[in-house]
Amino acid sequence: MIETVTLVGIGTGNPGHLTLDGQAALQGASTILVPRKGAGKDDLAEIRLALLDRLGVAARVAFFDYPARDENLPYLERVERWHDAIAGRWAEAAGEARDVALLVWGDPGFYDSTMRIAARLTQPDRIRVLPGITAVQALTAAHAIPLNTVNGRILTTTGRRLREDGWPEGAETVVTVLDGDCSFTALRGHGLTIWWGAFLGMPEQILDYGPLDEVADRISATRVAAREKHGWVMDTYLLRKAP
Repeated sequence: MIETVTLVGIGTGNPGHLTLDGQAALQGASTILVPRKGAGKDDLAEIRLALLDRLGVAARVAFFDYPARDENLPYLERVERWHDAIAGRWAEAAGEARDVALLVWGDPGFYDSTMRIAARLTQPDRIRVLPGITAVQALTAAHAIPLNTVNGRILTTTGRRLREDGWPEGAETVVTVLDGDCSFTALRGHGLTIWWGAFLGMPEQILDYGPLDEVADRISATRVAAREKHGWVMDTYLLRKAP
């Protein structure tokens, strides 16, 4: 039975994103759970394994496969049941191990459900979280832009919310994550500039930016091509209204 879960944020694919605290936690772990995403996505597991090898981690590595979501269920119920199923996969992969660690893409506290899943298996005070570099940090660093304007507000949302609600009223800077449908293409005509990035921090990093009305189709085509080439793509973008 799992008693303690250590969640280590590993950034967006660059080994330099791992903190010294994260390194120490992984080097001291006895069992590390590594997810396999499915066909065409094994390189996500390979990135994690290469990082462990680079650090000289001697822990037992236990693999688990992600279950499929039931697309026929309402969204929130679908996610809740999916998290239940993932927790079950963790427990199965852990076996007799009581203490496990996971390498979490980005930061465990930012648009990530790993803590919610861990809470299904152990008490909140038995979950240790070590932060990592978020995709938003990697994006603004890659483009060398500030996240906010002077004294400006920032709204972070998902592609789903943009598709359902449109441009948030009164928003100046909007950062969007978890958008596999290029929802920005529906926001033409708002006087927006977009800064977009995929595979942030990795050798495969792709960046683009410009007035949204002019570059939306180009970015969409780039994303499709990247997914076809790699079998997966992780991207994020920042939208800002012209002053």
